[in-house]
Formats: sequence, C-alpha cells, structure tokens
Amino acid sequence: MVKWVLIGLVLALPAQAEILQGRARVVDGDTLAIGAQKVRLFGIDAPEHDQLCKDAQGRDWPCGQAARDRLGALAAGTVRCAGGDRDRYDRLLAVCSAGGRDLNAVLVAEGMAEAYRKYARDYVPEETQARAAHRGIWAGPHLAPEAVRHGPAQTPPGACRIKGNISKKGQIFHLPGARDYDRTKIDETKGERWFCTEAEALAAGWRPMGR
Repeated sequence: MVKWVLIGLVLALPAQAEILQGRARVVDGDTLAIGAQKVRLFGIDAPEHDQLCKDAQGRDWPCGQAARDRLGALAAGTVRCAGGDRDRYDRLLAVCSAGGRDLNAVLVAEGMAEAYRKYARDYVPEETQARAAHRGIWAGPHLAPEAVRHGPAQTPPGACRIKGNISKKGQIFHLPGARDYDRTKIDETKGERWFCTEAEALAAGWRPMGR
C-alpha cells in the first residue's frame, strides 16, 4: 500500500505516485472516473448506491445516493488524484483533491463515508468527529458498506472457525480476522469445510491464503 509522508503541513507523494487530473465523473460515493481511468478513493468506504440508513428518528433515508451526490458536488471542478496502487478492478487507489480540499477527508468528516480501517487508518480522526456530532450516516444506525456488499458474515457451525475455501487458487483456508474472511462463504456440498486449527488444515492439504 502507498506510504504517505507528512512533512510540516505538506503531504509528500510517494516516489511511484501515479497522478490523474481533469474533469471527473462520479460513479458512486467513493469512486470517480477521469477520462477512461477509474479512481477508488483511498482509505474510505461510502454507502452503496442503493443503500438506506436510519436517521435519528429511525426513518430510512438514501445515504448511498446522498454520498454520491455530495462527491459530485465536491468534484464539480478540476480534480487531482494521486496514488501508487491499484485494486483488483484496476482502479487507482488515490487521495483526490479539488478546490484545495482532500475529498476523501471531507466525505468522512461530513458523515458521508466511513474510514476504511481494514486497509488504512488515515481518516479515523475525521470519522471520530463525525460520529460524535452524529453527522450523516452516524445520525442513526446503518450497516457498514462492506456488509451490504457481501451480506452478513457466515456463522461457524461450532467452535471450528477456520474457513476452507475452494477457488481458482486451489484449496485455501482463511483465518478469522484475515482480509477475505468475512466475504468467504463455505459451501460444504462443494467439498469446502471448516477447520479447528491451522495444523488440521495444513495436514488435510489446504494452504493459507496469501501463500
């Protein structure tokens, strides 16, 4: 992942930074397109486009659409995005700015996105302030965007919580807390299984994710 360095009050770009600049088209609350290139705003996770959240009175409101509209307003002029990595969809993972403002930070500070702690903690301070002020999605209860995308986490059938998944990469096991653990669903009818220990999974011929 890109390492950003703060020197005084200036954010120094990593040596391998990729820069995209121009008029942006909003795809959703945390994704832009500049020309033919798509950009995923680094370190944040906005509600899905059709997601609903609850307000302080428990009423539904279209938080996904609100996040998209807010990003559209913030990115109305020339947008500059800088990043050094791409995700599996070939989107540039970037910090984007317009009008002298960090768009990633503004969205989190206004309660239009969560700090994406799974990948970075850059915007945790902004989220903490938004939570305390009950701004945007923090006005009432809401599902984390990732939970909306992947559905509820699968509950282990007992005390054995290691997921043995079969994919194009072969027989892979996922430990609780690992990056893809929650999104991985076990289908025992396809030969997938649960393990109690890493040693048990290894002895059965499965290998850990990432190796």
